[in-house]
Amino acid sequence: MAEDRGQKGTRSPRSNPLHQIEIDDFRRDRLLAALTLILGAAFCLGLPFALQAGAEFFLPLTAAIVIAIALVPLLEWLERRRVPSALAAFLALAAFLMIVNAALAIIVLPATGWFARLPESIPRIQNNLAPLIDFYSTLQAFVDRTLTSVATGTEATAQAVAATAPSSVVDYFISSAPSAAIQLFFAVLVIFFFLAGWTRLRKGTIRRRGSFDGAMQTARVIQNVVDATADYLATITMINAVLGLVVALLLWAIGMPSPFMWGGIVSICNFVPYLGPIVAAVLLGLGGLMTFDAVGFALLPALIFIGIHTVEANLITPLVLGRRLTINPLLILVSLSFWGWVWGTPGALLAVPLLLILQTILHSTGTPDLAGFLFERGTLTMVDEMRDRLNRGEHKSDG
Repeated sequence: MAEDRGQKGTRSPRSNPLHQIEIDDFRRDRLLAALTLILGAAFCLGLPFALQAGAEFFLPLTAAIVIAIALVPLLEWLERRRVPSALAAFLALAAFLMIVNAALAIIVLPATGWFARLPESIPRIQNNLAPLIDFYSTLQAFVDRTLTSVATGTEATAQAVAATAPSSVVDYFISSAPSAAIQLFFAVLVIFFFLAGWTRLRKGTIRRRGSFDGAMQTARVIQNVVDATADYLATITMINAVLGLVVALLLWAIGMPSPFMWGGIVSICNFVPYLGPIVAAVLLGLGGLMTFDAVGFALLPALIFIGIHTVEANLITPLVLGRRLTINPLLILVSLSFWGWVWGTPGALLAVPLLLILQTILHSTGTPDLAGFLFERGTLTMVDEMRDRLNRGEHKSDG
């Protein structure tokens, strides 16, 4: 009996079938983790190019989902007052379209007059910028020498490109309007059906969870995403509208034509952090050069906007948004660069809302343990649990 106990206590781990099961499970989990990591890296690398290639589908779909999420609080407010879901979705969508159409009417109609005045305003712009032009007069000489050395083939290519280019703004819209109209109609339909089925979709998603804790976590994630997105977009829209109104009133005070058009341009540009205000200042500077004769007075509209934007960006916006909706500036720049590269200007407008949605989901569900995943301690491996179970089994067998 003593010898048997000694042999049982000195049993080789390799001869233990439970230990062999542990090794097999460890290798299987390690292979699964490696394959998942490879597939995840390939997905992340290929996703931007897929989004860029399918921009005609993914761009209106993404914009529609972001807008619909922002309209959910209005939808729920209407539903709490016993408005049917379909009617509430229609009213929320109609309110959004009315605001967008009013903003475009304020901006687009006066902008056509400014574009028509641009050719006749070029001499005034040149006169205002005469000192700067004289300072860089040597650059013109260099350009002239370069143009004389251009080959005839390049000239023929330029003529071919000019022949295929649209001859007017109307021609441009006629050639591009069908696809834009289809995308707009698709986005409107997505917003309507998303809102109309929002309550049923949310309840169904929560009920399909396997446990009460899972259902509560899902409900919390959905509510946090809706609250963060709606609060951010509503607050930023209000701040930008007030900013545009203040700029418009000051431009009206100094005699700038179409001040509310410039206020609308400022409001829209301010939705794009960092880059948008720069574009707005440049456009205001160009508009001032087209309007006023003195170069100092012509730059006054841009200076007015820069001063007001400095106060808004450093005092008002942080005070109103607070820390709850604060986003790392580095992440904002990365998101702007990524979505601007993928979808251009519309992507830049969607960059911050998409980043906010992703950040809210990660904060609500917990960030993935990437380091633990790489070192076999992540969610795809169960080595610790298997080892504990094996140890308990060995103790029972020894007993």
